[in-house]
Amino acid sequence: MPGSLPRDDQSLLKTLDEGSPIASQLANEARRRERLQGRRFRRPDSTRVFTVSNQKGGVGKTTTTVNIAAALASAGLQVLVIDIDPQGNASTALGIEHHAEVESIYDVLINDEPLADVIAQCPDVENLVCAPATIHLAGAEIELVSLVAREQRLRRAIENYAVTRAEEGLPRLDYILIDCPPSLGLLTVNAFCAASEVLIPIQCEYYALEGLSQLLKNIEMIQKHLNADLRVSTILLTMYDGRTNLAAQVAAEVREHFPEQVLEAVVPRSVRISEAPSYQQTVMTYDPTSTGALSYLEAAAEIAEG
Repeated sequence: MPGSLPRDDQSLLKTLDEGSPIASQLANEARRRERLQGRRFRRPDSTRVFTVSNQKGGVGKTTTTVNIAAALASAGLQVLVIDIDPQGNASTALGIEHHAEVESIYDVLINDEPLADVIAQCPDVENLVCAPATIHLAGAEIELVSLVAREQRLRRAIENYAVTRAEEGLPRLDYILIDCPPSLGLLTVNAFCAASEVLIPIQCEYYALEGLSQLLKNIEMIQKHLNADLRVSTILLTMYDGRTNLAAQVAAEVREHFPEQVLEAVVPRSVRISEAPSYQQTVMTYDPTSTGALSYLEAAAEIAEG
């Protein structure tokens, strides 16, 4: 952080700024970090519920969910992550237990367990709580088929949880982020019905837009039949490699197709981002000074100010 650099180092960065690409990059990051350091984000007028979705796997869906959530919470907002991916990767990254014996979002969807009973506090980030996923969710798609109001069960659970928080004197949630599996089954449909906004992470690689048209058609179908309030509000470019022309071309193409939705912030390819989950952390706590953490903080700031 710029404030923690010795005066001589700061002078050196300024001196080298014009001549050295590395020093120029360091100086740029220092300026970006200084703008966001210690900043508190504005609270939304009501709870914003995001479904983080992309039918294409490996685009940074879970990574985006947990890091945006951690960035929002670290800026003073009340945040809930709901993990409805049977793999439970979001639960792992937030340091939440999610073995088979733990009560989870499965119990909420299938057994009508109150959401309040399964929520756990993230150990590393204040104001951030998580409803974990367990392996039981793998069979939930089949079990949901025969249940009453099967598409609306998550939405109802969230509404009841808001009432419970109010009754217990807890602050209102500012953001709820739902991490989905990479498919359009009943779990993802539940997420779409519970949310008002969709956040789509798009990988800056050759097949970036593959499957996106199908995802948008599915969202349109949900809007028409189940949730008229749903809209694609946010697209985040992930795994950006500034050394390749391809990444720049993909970014330009996505921005051309979705000029209103694409965030200015871009998440780079980063070893730190990849390492963090193995330590059961987000990159925001694993290495808060890294480029990846800075990029997610910038994305969270854009969402909060949007």
